[in-house]
Amino acid sequence: MTRLVLWRHGQTDYNAQGRIQGRVDIPLNEAGLAQARAAAPAIEGLEPVRIVSSPLARARQTAEVLSEAAGIDVETDEDLIERAFGAFEGMTRAEMKARLPREYRAWRAGLDPESIGVEPRDVAARRVGGALERVAERSGEATVVVVAHGAALTLGTTHLLGMEPTDWFGLRGMDNGRHAILSSGDRPPGWSLLGWNLG
Repeated sequence: MTRLVLWRHGQTDYNAQGRIQGRVDIPLNEAGLAQARAAAPAIEGLEPVRIVSSPLARARQTAEVLSEAAGIDVETDEDLIERAFGAFEGMTRAEMKARLPREYRAWRAGLDPESIGVEPRDVAARRVGGALERVAERSGEATVVVVAHGAALTLGTTHLLGMEPTDWFGLRGMDNGRHAILSSGDRPPGWSLLGWNLG
């Protein structure tokens, strides 16, 4: 059995301000560092053998807190990067609604807004889900911590659970500093969700 511990990075100033981050590479704030430090002991207690992170600073900083505690180097995987939100990045919901009302309505309805650079849900789900599958395959029967982002982890998990990312919205995004646990199994879809938004 492989166990994946999916850990969302701690808070950033954009999170605190309600701004869409996407690929914007900003660091954790003091609250985010405190969240990572508070969560690390419980995650270390799951006895991971690997830590794999998105390359974005907020995820790497979160991963490095666990790395220091557990004595495990942080690896990175480009495919764990956050979903791109194009022109929405840096905006609050009020700004999105005012500046791009048609695209905002489509996004809120679960559709992929067109022509503003938003990565389609199914593309992001395959990308992140594929990265999670690779991490699991290379880890054997062990526990691995993957540190990434809210939308990326939600869509990647949707992929692992065999659900259709364009019309299934059964997982709400994890809060900053929280984690999920999945385990591999023999029955389709090959993964079970043991816990979500833990911590």
